[in-house]
Amino acid sequence: MTDRSQIFDTVAAQIKPFNKKGVQLSDATTFQGDLEWDSLTVMDFVAAIEDEFDIVITMNMQAEIETVGQLIDAVAKLRDGAA
Repeated sequence: MTDRSQIFDTVAAQIKPFNKKGVQLSDATTFQGDLEWDSLTVMDFVAAIEDEFDIVITMNMQAEIETVGQLIDAVAKLRDGAA
């Protein structure tokens, strides 16, 4: 099992270049509402996360992930092979 705080730190580092407003990140931070990302930004970010963690996030999963916390949980499941 991968340490959740480690995943959060890695995800936060990946968000940083896309975080134009300097939003403080938490599990409850939303990509669309808080970070104000458009669909192209989301696609670029998902690609970066997939590369970083060597996982594949399906379109169905992407549609369900609205917050940083949900993304961290999804990454942890995919890395552990439980998804």
